[in-house]
Amino acid sequence: MIRRPPRSTPKPSSAASDVYKRQDVRFRQRPRLTTACGSRRRAQVLLGDMGAGKSSLVLRFVKGQFHEYQESTIGAAFLTQTVCADDRTIKFEIWDTAGQERYHSLAPMYYRGAAAAIIVYDIQSQSSFARAKSWVRELQKQGNAALVMALAGNKCDMEEKREVEREEAEAYASENGLFFMETSAKEALNVTELFHEIAVKLPKAPTPTNGPGVVLTNQNRTPQKSQCC
Repeated sequence: MIRRPPRSTPKPSSAASDVYKRQDVRFRQRPRLTTACGSRRRAQVLLGDMGAGKSSLVLRFVKGQFHEYQESTIGAAFLTQTVCADDRTIKFEIWDTAGQERYHSLAPMYYRGAAAAIIVYDIQSQSSFARAKSWVRELQKQGNAALVMALAGNKCDMEEKREVEREEAEAYASENGLFFMETSAKEALNVTELFHEIAVKLPKAPTPTNGPGVVLTNQNRTPQKSQCC
């Protein structure tokens, strides 16, 4: 039986992998986007088929680690990492969602309101690429024009087993307004660059404007003399 993340923060699931336990990963409600310590927090979600390498990408980005045998994510895993882009410091709050079909219904809780989404597929699998396209269509139906979407062709170190040509993925990304990179969590290829490019593409916060109220000026005005009628 699948349970939704409760309002309070529960204890880590015993079914989660040891790797994620060491990173204090929990099933919990998506946090609000707030500003703290001079950095801006942005929620980010990773979507894709099981085995595409989503968890490996996040682990490489956050911890600089790679594990040859990675257990499947159950529900969703949460990690954070800070990125400096241009003149901004952005703290990514990353939700690594499970790729199994039985967890599909939970995904909207994590991508609704997110600032960015990375759709990951395995270059060795056409079915994985087809699943990525399905996620893109689902996100497009949400109508969030501000959402930054990236398409990541993972495991590009496995060139000899490639099924999805780079040109095919690039053309699809261009047609759908995504930016595209091929990555390798194993070889640490384009992993940091992927997240940095997302940070660059995130819209900047609008400049604060004066709210409604009385406007005071320092203009000296000469009082007018009253005239007798």
